[in-house]
Amino acid sequence: MNRSAPAPFVYDPPEEPFLTVLHADDHLLVIDKPSGLLSVPGKAAEHSDCLERRAREAFSGARIVHRLDMDTSGVMVLAMSAAALRHLGLQFERRKTRKTYVAEIWGHPGADEGEIDLPLICDWPNRPRQMVSFEHGKPAMTRWQVLERKAKTSRVLLFPHTGRSHQLRVHMLALGHPIVGDRFYAEGEALAASGRLALHAQSLELHHPADGERVTFEAACPF
Repeated sequence: MNRSAPAPFVYDPPEEPFLTVLHADDHLLVIDKPSGLLSVPGKAAEHSDCLERRAREAFSGARIVHRLDMDTSGVMVLAMSAAALRHLGLQFERRKTRKTYVAEIWGHPGADEGEIDLPLICDWPNRPRQMVSFEHGKPAMTRWQVLERKAKTSRVLLFPHTGRSHQLRVHMLALGHPIVGDRFYAEGEALAASGRLALHAQSLELHHPADGERVTFEAACPF
């Protein structure tokens, strides 16, 4: 079933905090991105404010390595040199990083943990929405674990093995429990249950470009 296009929105990125730095050295810059801020600039002039621009204003050598959806908050790493950019880029490409997300989902899953293995592709008539497609989709896998069951929602940890666009959002929808506050995939009470997308990149584990040491960066969940 095709869903109608989401209502138009006005880009209104949070002004404060301007930039929350979790870690900075000659190789890495780690930021706690707020919900509502683009990772990179959009095509329209009014979409120029983004994490990349803010980071470069404070750290001129900062370069984007990966992205978070505008509505998602949490840990993002930027490279501070060309060598670090190559090193980090290969880690993401070869799935050497480990990401952990926290989400609030609508309803209560029947089990306490599980794995979703559903291929995804862009739903072009309704882009930027994505959808499950066994015929044309790219492989996508997510592990999930229930942390807490509340009256109408559940708090879960999400561990994406792949990094497809909207992967966690579509996989939770496919499970029957959309992320609350999700303007693309939630409806009714699930959409109204939160003023923001209740999805947060809580931790990112990777090899430091300087010496290969395994390091973990964390940002406290704001909801």
